[in-house]
Amino acid sequence: MATSSFSNAKRPPSAATRIEPRRLSLEDWNRRYRAGEQLDQKHAPLVERFAGRLPPGKALDLACGPGRHALFLAERGWQVTAVDGSPIAIGHLGARASARNLPIDARLADLERGEFEIPADEYDLVIDFLYLQRDLIPAIQRGTRPGGMIIAVALISQQPTPTRVTPGELCALFAGCKILHSLEREVAELVAIRL
Repeated sequence: MATSSFSNAKRPPSAATRIEPRRLSLEDWNRRYRAGEQLDQKHAPLVERFAGRLPPGKALDLACGPGRHALFLAERGWQVTAVDGSPIAIGHLGARASARNLPIDARLADLERGEFEIPADEYDLVIDFLYLQRDLIPAIQRGTRPGGMIIAVALISQQPTPTRVTPGELCALFAGCKILHSLEREVAELVAIRL
């Protein structure tokens, strides 16, 4: 039997065998934080570029992890509410905020279980960075004051998954807003103003 010269070449997985990324559980995140992962990351340049130009107001940092964006904003005079489901991350954020004498309202809440309700018209800035919960998008928009800014970043792929947007999807999810910035590479970035 003849063999093809391509028989040992890697083939892309078929749709039936392709493993889709899964959403990490809170225990997965706790393990990562206990191991020291992502604890001292610097804030994203996108946040500095857009939020750094705004006058301080009320900000909401959703799925904040150990709080890199919350700390950056609080250092600039923002009144920050930071929400995450990981007690390890919230504890780390609280310790760092306390050490810097920053008044951050750090809340332990599982967003997927609806443990934090975003009040309507409450925030001048909402940050949703690398956390995708599609059914939370309307609440994010309602929670942002008219004229307020939303900064959202999500992982991107060609096929929709629970944790990744498809090309153009992030803009479509915020179609009722004025888009100031949209870029899609390894991640989808969006900066928008609520109308």
